[in-house]
Amino acid sequence: MSRRIGLVVTVIGLSLLCACPPPQEAVTLGPKEKDYATPLPPGMVALRKIDRSQWPDFSKGFYQRAHLEEAIRNSLDYLAKPSSQKYFPYSDISHDRAVASLERFLDILAEVQSPEQLMQAIDRDYECYQSVGYNGEGIVYYTGYYTPIFDGRKQRDGQFRYPLYSLPADLVKDEEGKTLGRRLADNSIRPYYKRREIESNPGLLSGLEIAWLKDPFEVYAVTVQGSAKLRLADGSLYELGYAANNGYDYSSIRDIMIQDGAISKSEASFQTMRKYFSEHPDQVAKYTAQNDRYVFFREAPGGPFGSINEPVLAFRSIATDKEIYPRACLAFLDTRLPRWMDGQVRELPFTSFTLDQDTGGAIRAAGRCDVYMGVGDQAEAIAGRTGAEGKLYYIFVKNFQPRANTAPAKPEQNPDSKKK
Repeated sequence: MSRRIGLVVTVIGLSLLCACPPPQEAVTLGPKEKDYATPLPPGMVALRKIDRSQWPDFSKGFYQRAHLEEAIRNSLDYLAKPSSQKYFPYSDISHDRAVASLERFLDILAEVQSPEQLMQAIDRDYECYQSVGYNGEGIVYYTGYYTPIFDGRKQRDGQFRYPLYSLPADLVKDEEGKTLGRRLADNSIRPYYKRREIESNPGLLSGLEIAWLKDPFEVYAVTVQGSAKLRLADGSLYELGYAANNGYDYSSIRDIMIQDGAISKSEASFQTMRKYFSEHPDQVAKYTAQNDRYVFFREAPGGPFGSINEPVLAFRSIATDKEIYPRACLAFLDTRLPRWMDGQVRELPFTSFTLDQDTGGAIRAAGRCDVYMGVGDQAEAIAGRTGAEGKLYYIFVKNFQPRANTAPAKPEQNPDSKKK
């Protein structure tokens, strides 16, 4: 939703990402001395095949199966599109093998009756690959992103004065959806406007306002998360999704606020940032202007959608760097995530199957992964508190023999959709 937005991103870092995240950008809560965004050497992918003795306990995924089949089918819908084939082979994983791995797992879910049977089936039919992590030793830093619900309007009024913008006609993207810049009258391309230019010059994108909010920090939150559901005056929800970004890297404002003493490092979260800005509304522009990245939106009913233009599901969809991770494939997370229990947010072990369906502006390199937490206030509360190391695995069928595909190709829709 290029989760987009790393909050990435944890929640807003605000962190990534969409996918349309995210990042999908996020709050980075990890130790400062660790650089989880350490890039891989050129040409290297993020996954390596591991020996059976190094496998995680996949049987733990037996108990957490809500929406798993739905998420798998969403990935299969993406892989049925002809455009998905250009991202394979990924290492030794062909497009057909990626599809077969998901189809076989659907069969397994329908067959197994216990955690032990699940582990046996995976042991029999699959090979396991592990992320190399930020340090080559498999350590991945997890953050969370979500879809906010804020009050909003389609027309400006005295209370709703802060705009979100639709895609500008002069913004130029390449075939992968990457922003190249702004096309000028002489057909040359220059860097697009930075956030500070857009927010300090209300007339710059006049006519492109797609929605209006009453809080400038909520506008920032939406541009970081890459999607939103806006509650209109009649109570209906106006759904917005990622359309593009202005081409700049995401920068977290969290660390700057900590350095300034605006918030404490030990309590840094989206909630503490929101509280600070509610008490110091004159400080919003000062801090948000230090993140050059800006996101544009489109109306997106039925979302939010990830960067593969399929719906993302809470705790079933993850955002990774799509230049080094395989799109739409089945992953297994082993980390700790905050969850709602008995009316409280508690950090608990999280070992579960997910689908790699999104990316984000703050989610870069092999050492970062963003988990989609859902929609609304509860999702906001846990996404803003997400920040833990863990391991990340992918599984693919072994002894794979390609089969002829006689099914008609699925028509493409919104190929440029990306989070954050």
